[in-house]
Amino acid sequence: MIGTLYIVATPIGNLEDITLRAIRILGEVDIILAEDTRVTSRLVNFLSTNYKIPTTKLISYHQHSGVTKKIKIAESIIAGKNIALVTDAGTPGISDPGNELISFLQENVPDTKIVPIPGPSAITASLSVCGFNINKFVFLGFLPKKKRNKLFEWLKNGKISFAFYESPKRIIKTLDRLKEHFGGNKNVFIARELTKLHELLYRGSIVQVQKLLKDENIKGEIVVVVES
Repeated sequence: MIGTLYIVATPIGNLEDITLRAIRILGEVDIILAEDTRVTSRLVNFLSTNYKIPTTKLISYHQHSGVTKKIKIAESIIAGKNIALVTDAGTPGISDPGNELISFLQENVPDTKIVPIPGPSAITASLSVCGFNINKFVFLGFLPKKKRNKLFEWLKNGKISFAFYESPKRIIKTLDRLKEHFGGNKNVFIARELTKLHELLYRGSIVQVQKLLKDENIKGEIVVVVES
């Protein structure tokens, strides 16, 4: 009997945000595919201590994993192994290579049952508290390194809110670029270190948010939402 691949959302910061279903699945599967086994081992140890789940075998699967690794995973599925795919934080397949594995299995082992185990997501959490009208929005993942001007023009003409992930090293320059294309009065929302001890949320015009960030030592994962 062919095994199942579970796409398991894990906490983006606070480990208590994990769902009861995710806890059960992570304790039942034969293998956990982890973006970084060191990160996921902390979660597994937390669950083992607090929820008494068994310590499941961890195997690395990340953006540099090649076809050979995908073939080995497919062989495990064919052998009847149940596997959970997790990312370092949040929901797999969104701005990470989980989608590539799913596509590979659908093409090569089409009988594989793929089951989403929904839960934490940095983009969803940010949208829920930004206060903008996001009945419709565009999610960009990480901004492309090239052709940003063309993308910004398309977004400006579409008059739709958009959101993306950004590095703390690039956030100031990115705000400058947004100001150039959308004007300093355009409202933005920035979430930093969501659900963690030093979580910070910034909301206001680009100029206002730049002033707030100016004297800060910016660290951690960042989500940016730009109002339509």
